[in-house]
Amino acid sequence: MCPEQQSGRQGRWLSPELDTEREFAAEDLSEKGRAAQTAIMNRAAASKNTSPMKILVVLANYGTKNDSYLRRLVQEYASMSHDVHVVVLTNVAKNLGDQVEVVVKTPHGDPWSFPFAHKEILAKHLDDYDLFIYSEDDTLLTEQNINAFLSATEVLPPDEIAGFLRMEKSSDGAVSFSTVHGYFRWDPQSVVAHGDYTFAFFTNEHAACYILTRTQLRRAIDSGGFLVEPHHEKYDLLVTAATDPYTQCGLKKVICISNLRDFVLPHLPNRYVGQLGLGDHEFYEQVRALQEIFNKERPAVSLLNREKKAEHYRWSKSLYEPVRQDILDLIPAGAQRLLSYGCGSGDIEAELMKRGIRVTGIPLDSVIAVTAQAKGIKVVCGDSETALEELSGERFDCILLTNIMHLIPDPSKLLASLASLLVSGGCVVATLPNLNYISILRQRAVLHPAYRCLGNHEQSGVNLASPRAIQKWFTRAQLKPQEFIPVVPQRFIGVFRALGGRLSSLLAEEFLILAKKP
Repeated sequence: MCPEQQSGRQGRWLSPELDTEREFAAEDLSEKGRAAQTAIMNRAAASKNTSPMKILVVLANYGTKNDSYLRRLVQEYASMSHDVHVVVLTNVAKNLGDQVEVVVKTPHGDPWSFPFAHKEILAKHLDDYDLFIYSEDDTLLTEQNINAFLSATEVLPPDEIAGFLRMEKSSDGAVSFSTVHGYFRWDPQSVVAHGDYTFAFFTNEHAACYILTRTQLRRAIDSGGFLVEPHHEKYDLLVTAATDPYTQCGLKKVICISNLRDFVLPHLPNRYVGQLGLGDHEFYEQVRALQEIFNKERPAVSLLNREKKAEHYRWSKSLYEPVRQDILDLIPAGAQRLLSYGCGSGDIEAELMKRGIRVTGIPLDSVIAVTAQAKGIKVVCGDSETALEELSGERFDCILLTNIMHLIPDPSKLLASLASLLVSGGCVVATLPNLNYISILRQRAVLHPAYRCLGNHEQSGVNLASPRAIQKWFTRAQLKPQEFIPVVPQRFIGVFRALGGRLSSLLAEEFLILAKKP
């Protein structure tokens, strides 16, 4: 069982765009943690007294929409005590002052490939600077961030790089972390100490910027994965340009969670407020969970052994699934006890609790578990075998599986194990992507490399969830599907209705399933 969530004060950020004196929410940890933070602060202060670094900064600026943010960044770099040379890579000629070098490049093909040109500029000046920074034109780095990076780099292994997260602030002052959304998560098993610092790996490597020392840049170039043509695999083109050092150069981005305030950057437009991102209170509770894992007060476990490998992680399990009425409608009215397998942030589960249903969740990992716990959900942490064994003496009226079965090596085996926890006549409610969807079939037909291995779980991490395969999974587990509801995109609704609901196996992006135990 996961430990109960401990109370802690919420993080408070003061004028994040301009003020670097920020309050860190997890400062009230253990005495050992506070002592370590004091040592870190002393180290960071000492780094400010070293001789100035020669720094090359390349800012990617497309068009004119972000010019106000660009000028804010240029102003910030000009104010630093380091010897900073700023290059603005742009497609539109502009005057940014005598101290700023403007390089005008005309993008060929997709405009999102434009930022890849920054790599040649960095590589060309490898021997001329000590530190190299790439950034999009709306993400603010301060001297405090740079000094913290230098301090952390002193203790990190050669193949790890101190990285950053991005935050935004709404008009009412609420802070959210735009880096944290969707299927991106903390790796519970990655928490480690180096010197006075504690680091962890967050699966979203994008922060719209990166810093490399000369040694790190040389290593990236020598790997053969840095000076490459525009491309996209895990991320889209724009994001890939800012993440290649981590994804294909043999280097790993890690986040310093023990001095987090110096590794969080404001995204000046605040454009994702209310659309994506995790609120600061929930975010800091996750950081606290990482600290508990480091202190051996919380297990370091994940339900899924690995992320899937298909293009853009398109079919990964989201940790922050919204409340969906179509799912709620499938939960039997008389259900009193429900088990959610693969529970994320717990929004759907919390809504079910409002109906008087007692909900138990097997969370995706022991970090996201705290977010579900905060909503009052009882959680059982562990890998699948351990968690189900702990629940072997309990019985449930309904089991909920949203968007996870296709990621399990043997879905039938999982369903059979879950069925043993159901009362007679109990049901399973599940959602699954349709990998027999027409656009996916088209990509597979032309042998698109990102779709070629779909269905081979060992290579792609994804089972080929088609209507026929899904039916087999339930039948083998001795569960009888009662409803098989196709979720058809709006653009195909007319065709779907004209065909009288036929061809759902091709036109549905997703299926909702209600199956019963005889």
